[in-house]
Amino acid sequence: MTYSRIDRINELIKETLAEIIQEEAEISPGVFLTVVKVDTSRDLRYARVFVSVFPERKFQKTIDLLRKKIYSIQGTLNKKLHMKPLPRIEFVADKTEVEADKIEKLLKEIK
Repeated sequence: MTYSRIDRINELIKETLAEIIQEEAEISPGVFLTVVKVDTSRDLRYARVFVSVFPERKFQKTIDLLRKKIYSIQGTLNKKLHMKPLPRIEFVADKTEVEADKIEKLLKEIK
C-alpha cells in the first residue's frame, strides 16, 4: 500500500504531537488522552488534530487545558518539524468511541 505525501505528513504530526503532549501538557492522573488522527489541509497550512479522552467526563477539562497550552505545543511542534509551511494545529474531539459505545448499547437492548 502506497501512502501519499499528505498521509506521511499526517502520521509525522500525529506521532510528534503525541510526544509533545506527553511531555508538556499536565494531564490529570487517570486521564488517558490519545491523538487519534491528524487531518492536514492540502496546502499544509492547517492541521486538525482529533483527540480522544478517557474517561469521557474529563473531556472538556482536558481539551480546555490543551487549548490553553496550544501556543507552547505549537512552538515545540514547529521546532521539531523540518518543513515549510508549518501547519497551524487545532484540537478537535474524536467522538468515534462514544458513538460506537452508544450503538453497542442499543444493539444489546435489542437482543
